[in-house]
Amino acid sequence: MASSPQWYATGRRKEATARIFLRPGSGRITVNQRDVETYFERETLKMVLRQPLELTDSTGTYDLFVTVRGGGKAGQAGAIRQGLARALCEANPGNRGALKRAGFLTRDSRTVERKKYGRSGARKRFQFSKR
Repeated sequence: MASSPQWYATGRRKEATARIFLRPGSGRITVNQRDVETYFERETLKMVLRQPLELTDSTGTYDLFVTVRGGGKAGQAGAIRQGLARALCEANPGNRGALKRAGFLTRDSRTVERKKYGRSGARKRFQFSKR
């Protein structure tokens, strides 16, 4: 018995790392063994991770099995979006141009700036007393 094809990719955003397994199917999305509707409460986050599927017109053609660790929900959604875009490129190399133009294949390098010594945060200074 021949097994169905499966594509794998990883995505990262902020401190989150997502591992994406893409299989032909009916469009079911599972994140950390939970349905996407229960894992992500905010509609904007669900919209973010579905963007590559909608761009390539493959909304109901693949099942997604996602394992995501680290970061918060917004970072995790961004990591899933990048990993999904990479997996769609593996599944169909013709998608690469559209996904690259939309910026889904590029790692978002914005991370939290480190706290510096002599300050209360990365940029904010301690309160100044003139006298």
